Amino acid sequence: MAQIVIENPVINSPFDGPQRHFKFTDEGITNEIVEKRRVSSYFIPIARPKKRGKQLLLDTEWTQDRIEENKFVNEVRAKVEKWREGGHVGITKTTAQLLEYWCNPSRDRKLFFCQIEAAETAIYITEVAGKYGDAWIENDLRRANGDANPLLFRIAFKMATGSGKTVVMAMAIAWHALNKLANPQDARFSDAFLIVTPGITIRDRLRVLLPNDPQNYYRERDLLPPELMEELQKAKIIITNFHAFIPREHPPPESSPSRFSIKARKRAPSRKRPTRWFAASAANWAPRRTSW
Repeated sequence: MAQIVIENPVINSPFDGPQRHFKFTDEGITNEIVEKRRVSSYFIPIARPKKRGKQLLLDTEWTQDRIEENKFVNEVRAKVEKWREGGHVGITKTTAQLLEYWCNPSRDRKLFFCQIEAAETAIYITEVAGKYGDAWIENDLRRANGDANPLLFRIAFKMATGSGKTVVMAMAIAWHALNKLANPQDARFSDAFLIVTPGITIRDRLRVLLPNDPQNYYRERDLLPPELMEELQKAKIIITNFHAFIPREHPPPESSPSRFSIKARKRAPSRKRPTRWFAASAANWAPRRTSW
């Protein structure tokens, strides 16, 4: 594959929707610019022949013949774009206020386009799609969840490193909580959030999602007008490490030195179920609907 040197790889503004991309051919990436947004896609890795005693390697050359389009993502993008161009219709008064604040071109701290688009997509699926014949989006997501893990319905946003995922989390919390507090009967929204992290370092970093934290993102990143900050304080947010859900072993309690207690001590230690942890930690959430 020919080696291409791209002197300036940044050809789009992070604050506007992408309008250009570098073209791929069967030889790999080129320095030819295509004047439109690149469709969402991925490269199919091909395993190289395994040599004796060697680990199997994946050939990851980025060539056009290995591109597979993410059709679902592109179809949803098109729906959200059309809705955006139509003026964000069909949403609650609270959501409209938030979108107007986030998209204000005169903001001192502008949000990235990818952050706005992620929030718009969540809003479209939750508030709009079912009204305009696009219930297939949630149906497809539920079908995929049912195949992978039917016990937990999940929607994921795949965003690049440095694109501001934590800001999007704060936007989602604000959108959900303020809508729920404005209309407690609306089952589409929640004012209780459980955030599970892969380690204590990230757990500590995500304290910026707590409205009462001195460095909270709602104020630091100007995600809410001042008059809504006090209302957001009513939301219930728990940030914990995933280790809290790992069953823990506890030896049986000591008792009198009878033959029965001796047998009890020889039994396998009991295991504390993660459901007990959740019940103890979130007992005061009822009857709230929880977002994970």
